[in-house]
Amino acid sequence: MSQLPSSPSRRAALRGLAVAAGAVVIGFDPVGRSWAVAATSSDTVAGDGLVGLPHLDGTLLTDDASLAADADDFGHIVHRRPVAVLRPGSVADVVAMVRFCGAHGLKTAPRGQGHGAYGQAQVEGGLVIETAPLAEIGAVGPRSRTVTVGAGAKWSDVTKAALAHGLTPPVFTDYLELSVGGTLSVGGLGGQSHHHGAQVDNVTELRVVTGAGELVRCSPTRHRELFHAVLAGLGQCAVIVGATIRLLPAPTTVRHYLLPYDDLNTFLADQRLLVTDGRFGYVEGQVVADANGAFRSYLLEAVSYDAHPDDARLLAGLHHNPTGVQTADLAYYDFLDRLAPAVAALKAAGLWAYAHPWLNLLIPGDKAASVAGGILDALTPADLGPGVVLLYPLLRERLHTPLLRTGDDPVPYLLAVLRTTPPDDTATVQRLLAANRTAYEAVRAAGGTQYPVGAIPFDRADWRTHFGSAWPALAAAKRHYDPRGVLVPGQGIF
Repeated sequence: MSQLPSSPSRRAALRGLAVAAGAVVIGFDPVGRSWAVAATSSDTVAGDGLVGLPHLDGTLLTDDASLAADADDFGHIVHRRPVAVLRPGSVADVVAMVRFCGAHGLKTAPRGQGHGAYGQAQVEGGLVIETAPLAEIGAVGPRSRTVTVGAGAKWSDVTKAALAHGLTPPVFTDYLELSVGGTLSVGGLGGQSHHHGAQVDNVTELRVVTGAGELVRCSPTRHRELFHAVLAGLGQCAVIVGATIRLLPAPTTVRHYLLPYDDLNTFLADQRLLVTDGRFGYVEGQVVADANGAFRSYLLEAVSYDAHPDDARLLAGLHHNPTGVQTADLAYYDFLDRLAPAVAALKAAGLWAYAHPWLNLLIPGDKAASVAGGILDALTPADLGPGVVLLYPLLRERLHTPLLRTGDDPVPYLLAVLRTTPPDDTATVQRLLAANRTAYEAVRAAGGTQYPVGAIPFDRADWRTHFGSAWPALAAAKRHYDPRGVLVPGQGIF
């Protein structure tokens, strides 16, 4: 466990770093819960009650633009304004400021690409730590088949670095422009998960800063309890600052299949067959509205990583509609980054700034048809907006991270209703949040849970239910590693 200097006295505030308009932060007022700002770093710290800052290699920001930006997220539903934003110049900055926050009762949370949907990384009156500057990518190990990266590194950049050596991370979320630290804090599910588990199942070591301000390396054999409390732990015990990720040999090209279905049970059964026998490297699925606006048309999406794919063998035993089948041969990275053009179009149209009351659920496989069918029957194209609906199975035996809660069914299904609606239509946003809660309760009654990246109103009792048998270990780890309870209040768990 690394031992770094404690926060210095208030006279060290002269080392505060620049903020907007050339001013500098010179100290913190613990009574007024505000930062003191002066025109230059040569100004004297005034007032006996003013607490000085630790030395920082990066920048502490208190300007309106920075605070407003981090009071929002991709969901554009929840808005909690911090009192400061840290853009760290080093991991030591994270250590110093987490210790500072603990000493002065400030809540704090890391923020990667700001892709939270429901204020998860926001901190009212506290400190947001932007991890984007911690984006270094270490040497790729062709023999060890690992790479060590900073928490702020984006999966797109990690993948490009690995591909230069003919290697690849095993599992991807559909959108590559997310941070490593961000997805490892929730799980990281994707179409490859039936082979390789979640992204959290492919981490060999973490470098974290605990809520007590200690810099620790942890792994399955070193500080094991911390390792398992951080992966999919929603930031409750430590801030991820680095990770070592397992790599696999990468294909150069893939064959992509889209198979249409008009019956939900048949669609689900064929998906289950494919993830069970493992013939495809990637399996997902979409649900789209039919001509009458009902969500009863289904597309099974599958990808073969075989160098010479045999269509007849790969499609044998499936019961899709033979008309409308689409296949395409793609470069491997082009397949992984296939959402990039659609995201660019959404941004150009201003839809990226819309509210995203997303619904992400994990449904027991034996209840998938009835529960997912009921949720989809209540869905309208207007309520989905320019979003998408995903529905695809996972294999429970591949998911080994204790805090990634999927229920006990051997083949749970992920249902993701990725709604998009104007943020100023607050009545619709609130109605959709209520619909999310209703859908969650149906899934919970069936033995399922949520995948916690969306926007479902949750209280502390809900979180205890969510973590189930893993709750005692998480609560004990929280008490041990974050004894002052400073980390990630936006999740509302403790």
